[in-house]
Amino acid sequence: MDPASDFPEMMDTHQVASYLRIKERKVYELLKDRRIPCTRVTGKWLFPKVEIDAWLKRNSASSSTGSSASGAPPMVVAGSHDPLLEWSLREVGGGLAVLSGSSSDGLARLAAGEASVAGMHLFDPDSGTCNVVQARQALSERNVVLVEWAWRQQGLVVAADNPLGIAALADLVRTRARVAMRQDGAGSRLLFEHLLAEAGIAPDRLNVPAAPVRSETDVGLAILDGAADAGLAVASVARSLRLGFVPLARERFDLAIHRQAYFEPPVQALLAFARTVEFAAKAESLGGYDISGIGTIRWNAP
Repeated sequence: MDPASDFPEMMDTHQVASYLRIKERKVYELLKDRRIPCTRVTGKWLFPKVEIDAWLKRNSASSSTGSSASGAPPMVVAGSHDPLLEWSLREVGGGLAVLSGSSSDGLARLAAGEASVAGMHLFDPDSGTCNVVQARQALSERNVVLVEWAWRQQGLVVAADNPLGIAALADLVRTRARVAMRQDGAGSRLLFEHLLAEAGIAPDRLNVPAAPVRSETDVGLAILDGAADAGLAVASVARSLRLGFVPLARERFDLAIHRQAYFEPPVQALLAFARTVEFAAKAESLGGYDISGIGTIRWNAP
């Protein structure tokens, strides 16, 4: 077997299969079920070696004891994808593995004790608020706290120079634009459906030719690759890929954190990093972020 030092810090699917001594097909099964730490860059799955090592250690411990010694959930960040959060986790380094999915999936994993942190952006039309209603419903029996991460600008990502002239949701119908749609349970999907309802547009009037995409970045990549003409995502995705952007809404992205994990070094390191000049500069360069309230406690479980 190759020594661990022979593997790069960011492994592709073939390399991580060799590192784990499993078939590449098994890696894709783990990816499909969101059971392995990973990230996606320009359409390619990559596996941070430090997170894979932490994942192996946790799984080894749980298989031998049935749970961690402290009874705390694993140091995993689940839930919705956010470009600024993804970058911050890479900059901070090891200690927190990533299992990106949807906001709803993150809440379910946190409620089941499968993660310590869940990223979420879920708008509640009845109250006009973000995240608190859903956190209360899913996590009232868990020892968690809801912490503000950032306000984000959401809108339609379109091709560079906006060749279809899309300026509003109605233009998606008028132009028969191919719309990249997020998966069920994603905060962006729920927000998009709410915005369509406000505009009086039935979802079945949209041209949605492909399977759902699974992250904010994937929306932009689908447009960049010519597989879609538009899709709802954050402004930072459009800027990073040099695509057009039509702003539609402002939303709050929060982190639901297990209280015990909140005081652990990996989470404290992430929150401390979020108060640095470097972090503020990155948020500014990504675009569409308001981090003035970062760290604000939005809800405490009873």
